[in-house]
Amino acid sequence: MTKISQLHKQWIKNPEYKKAYEESKIEFDIAKEVIEARMKSGLSQEHLAALMGTSQSAIARLESGSSLPSIRTLAKFAEATNMQIQIQFKPNKVRKQKIAA
Repeated sequence: MTKISQLHKQWIKNPEYKKAYEESKIEFDIAKEVIEARMKSGLSQEHLAALMGTSQSAIARLESGSSLPSIRTLAKFAEATNMQIQIQFKPNKVRKQKIAA
């Protein structure tokens, strides 16, 4: 059985796949963090939804990576899971060329 990470390594060589992956990476990174935080807090999607005043389907969408949540939504999520939001900006591994003004 092929692992997803092995397929990703193979597919990332394809320029179209690489572009689509890079364009969606932030959504998937946020979804991964949200899922891990919810699981660490021991909450089901249903219980988390109740604490946030939303629906279970809204939590499922938040965890799907299909869109970017607002800072307000992330703040409500953090409060419901008894966590803090931490935002970091890190240098890219590959330096992008600066645009001349």
